[in-house]
Amino acid sequence: MRVVVDAMGGDRAPAVVVEGAVQAARELGVEIVLVGRQEAIEAELARFETTGLPLTIRHASQVIAMDEHNPAAAVKTQKNSSMVVSMDLLKRRDADALLTAGHSGAALAAALFRLGRIRGIKRPALSTIFPSDTPQGHCFLLDIGANAVCKPEYLLQFAIMGCVYAERVLGVPNPRLAIVSNGEEEGKGNDLVQETTPLLRASGLNFVGNAEGKDIPWGLADVVVTDGFTGNVILKLAEGVSKFLMDVLKENIMSSSVAKVGGMLAKPAFDAVRQRLDYREYGGAPLLGVDGVVIVGHGRSDALAIKNGVRVAAQAVENGILEAIKDGIAEYEG
Repeated sequence: MRVVVDAMGGDRAPAVVVEGAVQAARELGVEIVLVGRQEAIEAELARFETTGLPLTIRHASQVIAMDEHNPAAAVKTQKNSSMVVSMDLLKRRDADALLTAGHSGAALAAALFRLGRIRGIKRPALSTIFPSDTPQGHCFLLDIGANAVCKPEYLLQFAIMGCVYAERVLGVPNPRLAIVSNGEEEGKGNDLVQETTPLLRASGLNFVGNAEGKDIPWGLADVVVTDGFTGNVILKLAEGVSKFLMDVLKENIMSSSVAKVGGMLAKPAFDAVRQRLDYREYGGAPLLGVDGVVIVGHGRSDALAIKNGVRVAAQAVENGILEAIKDGIAEYEG
């Protein structure tokens, strides 16, 4: 198992990326190729004991900035950037999977330009694990930002890929599928939802109907499909509400001596809740539909998120997600 890691991707790269890669190599036993400016990576590696760890460096002199306004152009012109060099390693099958916490738009463009789409896939989708009241404690949400404007056939393919991932990687048998809408009743929703629904009903997937926003954390479905604009809003709103609630809780616990004592007694429960809501525990967003295992981490990723991103990448490879998606699409089209 070899995972290539874009060492220069993220708001705090390369420091936290290298730290997370070291943790992953030590704890997961995964071989890691760190791609980026060699001197900078070596300086960060010097902070840790790495003797015997399966870590190598591949030099790349350029970096696609996190605030890049034209990521597609940057991918085309900065061919020696850490992200493009990483994608090329994956394309040549010199690595089994790739993790980047860099510019998500650039990651999408680089994957499309260098890897291409799986045969039959019209658009790739960014996906994520989302905390919910399902037996496994989460659902799988896609698209969360790759495609702001979608057609019904795109959402159908997102649903197929999402259900394959949920079953093969997350271990959910016959996952329940829902589509995001503004009402539970069939017939509710915009034109996209209403035109997609018959396709999902006829797909052979375990389609359970519409899901309102409240239904996603309440566990109505194991896989929830939507367009990238709506999915991104759902994800960012959930992140904001989660942080707000934890901050309010902390503020109230510190408001009096009695509350502080109660907070100390309840600390294990609070820690468990925080961990379940923490995006770092989920590592990154699988980019499904491109011809390679690509995980896109949050720009704010720290070492824990990077380590878990490597874990997610390795799990996807171990469970044969790429071939499973190819088979799923081919079976539907056949």
